[in-house]
Amino acid sequence: MSGKNKLKIGLVSIIVIAVILFLGVREYSKQQQESHEIKSIKIGVSIYDEYDTYMMTLMQEITAWAKQKETEDGIAITLEIQGCGGSQITQNDQIESFVDKNYDVVCVGLVDRTDASGVIEKCKSADIPIVFFNRELVKEDMERWDKLYYVGANAADSGNMQGEIIIDALEENFDGIDKNGDGILQYVMLEGEPGHQDAMIRTENSVKTVTDAGYTLQKLGDEIANWSRVQAITKASAWLEEFGEEIEIIFANNDEMALGALEALKNSKIQQYPIIVGVDGIPAGLDSVKKKEMVGTVYHDYRGQAKAIVQIAYALSVGQEIPEDVNLVDDKYVYLPYEKITYDNVQEYIRMLD
Repeated sequence: MSGKNKLKIGLVSIIVIAVILFLGVREYSKQQQESHEIKSIKIGVSIYDEYDTYMMTLMQEITAWAKQKETEDGIAITLEIQGCGGSQITQNDQIESFVDKNYDVVCVGLVDRTDASGVIEKCKSADIPIVFFNRELVKEDMERWDKLYYVGANAADSGNMQGEIIIDALEENFDGIDKNGDGILQYVMLEGEPGHQDAMIRTENSVKTVTDAGYTLQKLGDEIANWSRVQAITKASAWLEEFGEEIEIIFANNDEMALGALEALKNSKIQQYPIIVGVDGIPAGLDSVKKKEMVGTVYHDYRGQAKAIVQIAYALSVGQEIPEDVNLVDDKYVYLPYEKITYDNVQEYIRMLD
């Protein structure tokens, strides 16, 4: 090889190395610049009722996950959580305040799942993404914009699992539950608020699952208790005055109402309690299952939902892709599975959530 060719090859090699080094340094500088550009993010959270036990449990988990993310990535997270006392007008005002403060992402547990347009338009006009949770919007509203997300669960599964818990109890001790021995299971139902999708679906599916298994049910009462333990105490106390020992099963759309029914029973003169089933798996509900006061509950994965909400909100705030482990459905929805909890496995959940 001639000296000229050696020189050419050497020059080309130097140029290639220089280009690679330049591109590498530029990419590193870009990453460093991006990492230093975002010092903090602001996330606004509005929930339909600050006194709802499940909501407050979920908010505690969201706060914990946000702190963990803040520690891991070194980016300060301002998390402002507001309750609106069941008023959609108040919630709309809260969202407007988040927009005025130029928050990076807004997370919303809607008061009225059929009235999301005001919230969506406020955020859309300011190009602020929204993560809805707990109350799923109608499909038409979710299609209004490409920066809308939903985190929740499939309500039908919770009702089905309530029914399955009752079926398992009946298979184990039908005669003990059928107190009057007529072969018909007399029940009462404590429902969440009127028009709430989860309440309606749980109410229908829990009973249907039991009847589809071949059991005969007779409804003695069905009352709205708005997810409230206090209201459930009132409703259940009235039933106990009217029906007494006739009540053999109490279905409740959530644990708070189930615990209200239990308290009413403890305040009554009933000797043989009906079996009670709830939904959510809140700590007080788990404790009641452990004591065999409730036959079971259905775990509504507030820890998993909180993590998904924080992961999505964080990624949107810093301009990252939403992590693959979030498991988006149709690029918009995250559904966490429900799980049955009875005396046989309640200790596992108590340890897990401790």
